[in-house]
Amino acid sequence: METIGVIGLGIIGTPWATRYQAAGKLAGVWNRTPKPEAPQWKATAREVTEAADITHIVVADPPAVSAVLDAILPALRKGKAVVQSSTIDPASATSFEARVCATGARYVESPFTGSKPAAEAGTLVFFMGGQAAAIDAVEALLAVVSETRFHLPTVGQAAALKLAMNLNIAGQMQALSESLTCARQAGIDDNFFFQVLAKNLSYSGLARLKETKLKTRDFAPQFSVKHMHKDMRLAGVAGGMTLPLLETVRGCLARAEAQGMGDDDFSSLIRLL
Repeated sequence: METIGVIGLGIIGTPWATRYQAAGKLAGVWNRTPKPEAPQWKATAREVTEAADITHIVVADPPAVSAVLDAILPALRKGKAVVQSSTIDPASATSFEARVCATGARYVESPFTGSKPAAEAGTLVFFMGGQAAAIDAVEALLAVVSETRFHLPTVGQAAALKLAMNLNIAGQMQALSESLTCARQAGIDDNFFFQVLAKNLSYSGLARLKETKLKTRDFAPQFSVKHMHKDMRLAGVAGGMTLPLLETVRGCLARAEAQGMGDDDFSSLIRLL
């Protein structure tokens, strides 16, 4: 498989299209809101799939993925593949795999960890689930936009692992926001707080990524409140159990979205405090 098309030109899909284009591999792009200035723009999602060996999907949620599949299924056949990188639930992933494979095409569930800076740098981490032959067929092209790729035996496991990772990140963000707020209330300077945190066992990649945003109140989205809120709703459905931290962060994200922060970076949770 030599060419790839991107469906969904948001915060993540746009850098992917740029990197695929630079590598000479991009065959087409499409977005629900037209972006004809994008490289290799096509008028419809189906035209992307007709032009590309692999169709790489990164859209908002399971209904959006289903709508894309409705559009592209007539163009799928043996020799084509779909890589689905939107964050969805395991049941939806299993259903989508069946729909695609019924056409003779291959399907890989490949959610990822990493936000806009990692997408631009090509350092994302994929969780690739599906049949081994399908993963092998698409991995070389996914290497153009990622640094690490983990393999899982089923598409459902890939979807579940992504939700588990995002629960961990959302919990860390809430804890960091509350910790910083406590320090500020005591009159401790932000720079000093992060200097100390860097030497603490709890220091993390998330703290490093969000430090400047929290200090400067720059909430331009790297990963939006509305998308993290959606992911935490899906995590609740997929887990089938009551998880106290999940309930807490989901409530915080719901309040943030209700207060008009949906399109802001999820580090803006600190504003609730």
